[in-house]
Amino acid sequence: MTSTLSPADVARLLAEPSVEVRAELAVKMAQEIDNARLTPDELAIAQDIARIMAQDVAETVRRALAESLRRAVHLPRDVALRLANDVEAVALPILSDSPALSEADLIAILRHADAPRQRAIASRDDVSEPLAEVLIAGADESAVVALLHNQAARIAAPSLHRAVDRFAASEAVKAGMVHRANLPVTVAERLVVLVSEELREYLLSHHDLPPAMAADLVLQSRERAIMGLSLHASRRELETLIRQMQRHQRLTPSVILRALCMGDLGFFETALAVCARVPAENAQVLVHDAGGNGLASLYRKAGLPEGLLPLFRMAIDAVNSTGLDGGERDFERYRARVITRILSQCEDFAPDDLDYLVSKLGDMLTPA
Repeated sequence: MTSTLSPADVARLLAEPSVEVRAELAVKMAQEIDNARLTPDELAIAQDIARIMAQDVAETVRRALAESLRRAVHLPRDVALRLANDVEAVALPILSDSPALSEADLIAILRHADAPRQRAIASRDDVSEPLAEVLIAGADESAVVALLHNQAARIAAPSLHRAVDRFAASEAVKAGMVHRANLPVTVAERLVVLVSEELREYLLSHHDLPPAMAADLVLQSRERAIMGLSLHASRRELETLIRQMQRHQRLTPSVILRALCMGDLGFFETALAVCARVPAENAQVLVHDAGGNGLASLYRKAGLPEGLLPLFRMAIDAVNSTGLDGGERDFERYRARVITRILSQCEDFAPDDLDYLVSKLGDMLTPA
């Protein structure tokens, strides 16, 4: 057998069978298992030696063996199972990486695994949907967080819904879910009402959401800026959000129009500036051009649908002619008046947009 074990190694093992020597030789022996030059008989011998070393009384030896064998393709399943059920320091490398463990093996181990072992399994590159389901159904919160952050893990939509059910109060679980590369829209819809403003903005810019919900997220993220932040700060934050939306193809004409109809003139001005690639200050001047030519030119440069231009004009007029009255729930009444004026003057909204505005009007007119 072509081996990294030299005659000198063998002599040392016979003369000085200490734990340190055995651990060192365990590492060398483990390297043999995936040696492409081994014959079938030589591979069988290497695997038998690994079986013997996996039973060594010294944890140091078994730990060295497990670290060296953690990614070995030819590690025998019985050795992998023995190491996976060993003490934590020995088991974790095998649970995290060993291809010798099957999906059924890992599910069986999870039935009695503690949190560190659950996390090790959750971090594997080959987590299947059934394995993810078992983790989400019964694993510790930290293991579920590790699973959600594992972008290689395959997690079915029903399992994600179950994670929302189990951990609705866990910010770590919700953050891990929001930051997954692919999130089913039905899960995203549930998360909207459960996560922080920062995570809502991430949902908006990175995941597919229904247009009405996207508009709601825009308005929610803008509320605080409109109600109190300085104009300079709110514009900068708003431009960042809008550029994210444009980059991920979320900045639709419908969302821009709905935001304007909700009284958010700042969003409209900044959206046109971003789409037309002009400074926000220039866009603001053009939008409020008394002759109307500035708005039309900016609107067309932004690439918005020509047929919607009259609706945008009407919405801007309604916003400009509707003031705040300074009373309780002043801002909500302001938005309600804007929407009412627009709905009373125009019947050309798309049905979805019309339903959205009527729904928002009803929400605003309902006492808090």
